[in-house]
Amino acid sequence: EVQLQASGGGLVQPGGSLRLSCVASGVTFNDHYIGWFRQAPGKEREGVSCISNGVNPYYADSVKGRFTISRDNPKNTVYLQMNSLKPEDTAIYYCAASSTYGLGRSNPTTYNFWGRGTQVTVSS
Repeated sequence: EVQLQASGGGLVQPGGSLRLSCVASGVTFNDHYIGWFRQAPGKEREGVSCISNGVNPYYADSVKGRFTISRDNPKNTVYLQMNSLKPEDTAIYYCAASSTYGLGRSNPTTYNFWGRGTQVTVSS
């Protein structure tokens, strides 16, 4: 059984930082696309970042230069370092896994395994 567990969310002031973690069981990270998505109230789920072997990581334009995705394969863990956070980054953040490219790394429909989200709130 595949399980993904995201953690690390919280309340942070604008300009602050958080590091999200996604720990997987039942799936080998090295063989999968691992993506971070977020969904704010009243908005569609959007791709934030994705990491996979052999290609450069994907970042949404809105987070380029501020967020960094990384992986620790022995720990089956993917991280999302989020710096210079803005109020518009407030959302529930999810990690997801896919064994295929599907409709693209940033497309939620590509991913067939999802973890529960972690809330990120950026507010003063």
